[in-house]
This record gives sequence, C-alpha cells and structure tokens, in this order.
Amino acid sequence: MPGYTMNKDQYQARLRRIEGQVRGLQRMVDEDTYCIDVLTQIASVTKALQGVGMGLLDEHIRHCVKDAAEATSGREEAAVDEFDAKVEEVMSAVSRMLRT
Repeated sequence: MPGYTMNKDQYQARLRRIEGQVRGLQRMVDEDTYCIDVLTQIASVTKALQGVGMGLLDEHIRHCVKDAAEATSGREEAAVDEFDAKVEEVMSAVSRMLRT
C-alpha cells in the first residue's frame, strides 16, 4: 500500500489546484499575456508540483523505505535486497526531482 494513502485527499486537492493553474496558463497564452507574467506563473506551477513531489517522496521514505529497513532486521538476503531496491528507488526519484 502506498505511503501517501492517508493523505490522498490532500494530494488530490493540491493537484486539482495545480491543474487550475495550468488551465490559467493556457488562457494567458491564448490572450497573449506579457511573457514575464506567463513565466512567473510557470515558475509557480513548477514549485507547486515540486512541493507535491517532495511530499510524496517524504512519505515514501517514512513508510515504504522504513518498512523495508525494518524487514532487514533479520538480515535475510531477500529483505536486504528489498531494502537496497527501495533505497535505489528513492535515489532515482531524488535525481529526477533535481533535474527539473
């Protein structure tokens, strides 16, 4: 079960707000709004998406990675492999977030 399940409604609300911002951007372009104003709004949308991404990453670490780490307490090779896979997942997600 994903770690964000408890806060799903909050994430949905934030994503709907971002969706509205993107629609606003489309309107701004249709209306030939001043470039700097459009770019400012793009920066706002980008930061909002990064905020959602960081929240999901935080919850992933607190739940999924933590669960995998706890499973390694017996040091069974499969559990250690699962933990390593979760760490790799997190590192890949962080790398993708930093590229944006």
